[in-house]
Amino acid sequence: MFDAISKKIFADEDGAASVIRRLLKENFGQYRNQYIIAFGFMLIAAAAGAGSAAIMKNVINEVFIDQNITMVYVISGAVFAIFFAKGAATYGQTVVLSRIGNSIVAKLQREMFEKVTRLGVRYFDHTTFGDLATRFSHNTGAARGVMDLVILAAGRDVMSVLGLVTVMVWQNPLLSLIALTIMPPAVYAVSKLVRRVKKIAKSQFVSQTMILSLVKEMALGIRVVKSFNYETNMHSAMESAVSDVEMQSNKIAKLTARTSPLMETLGGVAIALIILYGGYSVIALGQDPGAFFAFITALLLAYEPIKRLARLQVNLNTKLVGVRLMYELLDMEEAHPDSASKPKINVKSGLVEFKDVEFDYGETKALNGLSFTAKAGEVTALVGASGAGKSTVFSLIERFYEFNSGKIQIDGQDIRDVSTKSLRDNIAIVTQDTFLFDRTIKENILIGRPHATDEEVVEAAKNANAHEFISKMDKGYDNKAGEGGARLSGGQRQRLAIARAMLSNAPILLLDEATSALDAESENKVQAALARLMKGRTTLAIAHRLATVRNADTIHVLSHGKLLESGTHNQLYEMDGYYRHLCELQFTNSNEQS
Repeated sequence: MFDAISKKIFADEDGAASVIRRLLKENFGQYRNQYIIAFGFMLIAAAAGAGSAAIMKNVINEVFIDQNITMVYVISGAVFAIFFAKGAATYGQTVVLSRIGNSIVAKLQREMFEKVTRLGVRYFDHTTFGDLATRFSHNTGAARGVMDLVILAAGRDVMSVLGLVTVMVWQNPLLSLIALTIMPPAVYAVSKLVRRVKKIAKSQFVSQTMILSLVKEMALGIRVVKSFNYETNMHSAMESAVSDVEMQSNKIAKLTARTSPLMETLGGVAIALIILYGGYSVIALGQDPGAFFAFITALLLAYEPIKRLARLQVNLNTKLVGVRLMYELLDMEEAHPDSASKPKINVKSGLVEFKDVEFDYGETKALNGLSFTAKAGEVTALVGASGAGKSTVFSLIERFYEFNSGKIQIDGQDIRDVSTKSLRDNIAIVTQDTFLFDRTIKENILIGRPHATDEEVVEAAKNANAHEFISKMDKGYDNKAGEGGARLSGGQRQRLAIARAMLSNAPILLLDEATSALDAESENKVQAALARLMKGRTTLAIAHRLATVRNADTIHVLSHGKLLESGTHNQLYEMDGYYRHLCELQFTNSNEQS
């Protein structure tokens, strides 16, 4: 699975320059003024660095050779001013860039979250939690890292090198030429390291994704893990993923660190040659010793920013992997990009019609020319074996997926011709696996209608037979439900889902096995609440337990995405067809069947 993910998300092998351009284009303009301030600080720091090198000429000539006591005080004051300015400028630069970086990360995380909410359900069917979590944490941080590297390289390092090289050339052009001979071999060697870093960074992302997925599985499936003594297997999988990340991180660190001995060796050769020639020039040819020391100081000060620039390409390509992944997500096609511009649906009676609908999940055919009607204000049940297409019907009504052909209409309006938001505003759903957010019970009910009053929330809870158990809790409606509703029983979760649907007051109701996993007492309470909820609404109900839909106005029997039979329970049973076969498999005596 992770090999397939890796091949997909790392299809872009090159294009580093275009990714950097896009990142700068989308973020630099918004923070232009702050970046100008940061560049101003960098310029001051670079000028101070060059000044600290240039002043060495006066230190040697005026203080140590001429022994001018007045210049001792002047130069000492100048040195203090230079280094104070450099420290203050470095502080200002760091604070400004940190604020910009934090703002960029926050902005990108907001953009990514908004994008994810606009993607179709199909995206989540094929995306692991680890993949998504890594993109939100690692990728946005990588984007900030690239911005910082580029800005610092263009500002601090380049300006520092230019200022110091200017001092070097001013003091001795020939020695400057010797010093700059280290650049071509350094560039060549670093370019070879970059290609290897890219490959390792890609593998590292996949392993990090695996770690987060395993953590989520452990948290959500802890009871299964404990019950089946599956800890050893989980430990083994985690050990493998963690070891991979550790190994890949070590490889990247090792490759990145290789720039240091490379630059140290080349720098040592250049400095040795300079000292050899410069020392000979001062001793044998009588050249200015102050100028030579100023040159050496400038060269040594330039050494660190030059090393950072040499490592720049390696560090950039390590982080660009994450930026590419971030843009891959941001550039994904949205589920309904033009939905907001479409008119709102006008639901009067709530008649739902499927007309020759075809749909598939990739290679799997789910609906094969399905046609049926759910009459307004009535209860329509969908029954059939697993894989018959019942849940797919609900997903298509909600427009979680786009069907291939045919029509789905509500009161004669094609659901593809109306805004998705207005469509879902008119539909309420209660499923067997009710999901609750780790928020208060009140907040979970308010999802049905966020601006409802407290009185309306309580009324909905009462109608859902939920008010009684809520009132017995320590904090009542302010009690937390827990992640996924873990602090509540199955029956309590179902009743909160019904309260949520009650509050929404939607004219169309979808019930997906809403009582299948409940004990008898909980089922009775939920059934009573459902009866109140269904009253006056167009209800479509999925049921595997046929006893729960015997009183439905119409029962549609599905098989392999097609409609086989339709009618009431008695009509279908008398047909002696597929429905009767299903009944006989479930019902244990003739009294239940009649």
